[in-house]
Amino acid sequence: MDINFKGQKALVRVDFNVPLNKDFEITDDTRIRAALPTIKKILDQGGAAILMSHLGRPQKKKKEDGSIDVDTFTLKHLVDHLQALLNVPVHFCPETVGATAEKKAAELPMGEVLLLENTRFEAGEEKGSEELAEAMSKLGDIYVNDAFGTAHRAHASTTTVAQFFPAEKKTFGFLMEAEIINADKVINNPEHPVTAIVGGAKVSDKILLLERLIESVDTLIVGGGMAYTFIKAQGGTIGNSLVEEDKLDLALKLVDKAKEKNVEILLPEDSVIADRFDKDADHKVADSNSIPDGWMGLDVGPKAREVFADAIDRSKTLLWNGPMGVFEFENFAQGTKAIAEAVAQATKKGAFSLVGGGDSVAAVNQMGLSDEVSYVSTGGGAMLEFLEGKELPGIKAIRS
Repeated sequence: MDINFKGQKALVRVDFNVPLNKDFEITDDTRIRAALPTIKKILDQGGAAILMSHLGRPQKKKKEDGSIDVDTFTLKHLVDHLQALLNVPVHFCPETVGATAEKKAAELPMGEVLLLENTRFEAGEEKGSEELAEAMSKLGDIYVNDAFGTAHRAHASTTTVAQFFPAEKKTFGFLMEAEIINADKVINNPEHPVTAIVGGAKVSDKILLLERLIESVDTLIVGGGMAYTFIKAQGGTIGNSLVEEDKLDLALKLVDKAKEKNVEILLPEDSVIADRFDKDADHKVADSNSIPDGWMGLDVGPKAREVFADAIDRSKTLLWNGPMGVFEFENFAQGTKAIAEAVAQATKKGAFSLVGGGDSVAAVNQMGLSDEVSYVSTGGGAMLEFLEGKELPGIKAIRS
């Protein structure tokens, strides 16, 4: 953000894809708050901010007559809250591009904000339309991408629009910069020992991440449903636990690759097992290698939590992506909570910790530990792809 915004109108791609309740009230404004430093910098320097964002998937959830459900997906729902947070006038434009948008952008006073309508109301947004991107570019003097959560999408507002601005007139916002810097600390310049904690349901969702991590970490902790694919591949009996039968060979290859690289893979020694997938299911603790028929592993057990916490405690760099169990059910959330506490404790002792990915972020937030880890990523899918080593279109567009 080394651009001077004085007298300039900055076209800023933010990620305001926030959850709303049935009355269209914001239930979690984390993403909006994350963009405030960038917006305030523009305003404080004497510029004006024209904000673009998507909200939901209006093209996939049209009304029966095929029209966009404007009432549900309009960004107008966010105006009052954003104005209260910024304490400056926030104007709303009922279109993303076009004559009205151009007029409102041209008339926007310095020090104020204009929020454009949902970018995904435009059919060309998700297709990366050059025509749409060029129309967007006419609204501002400078382009700022501060939407890391959508940086892996080659959409018109996140990627294509950047080509209509010269290098000195496009930049990352503070949030984008922070995401890139913190991910880089884990992947490219970590202090050892490095421990990665990877959870979630399926190995197939995390193949590239696991392969990349084995190249750079000292310890790999595997939890969640994906652990049972590894356990079965190595001869364990897993009852009715989640398993990807077509990924058993891959799991063994990953284990072999880890041995070659001298990486320790830790799987849950024991599990909290249930007789059905239900928050009120009967549950007990069993050895992860010998889960009885009719029972399924829904969380890591007390021994596993202890082993995992010990490995985390010895680490200087930590990456956590994905839950250890069925985190949304209280009876099966203890493993995820134990990881959150261990990561926070290790951070307190001086480790660098990056938390990225849905339920792991939800866990540290719910436990009030988000300020006790080094960095909490706002970009689930984008952070995952970045950690996998992929070049994200939204980042490339600014750098090129």
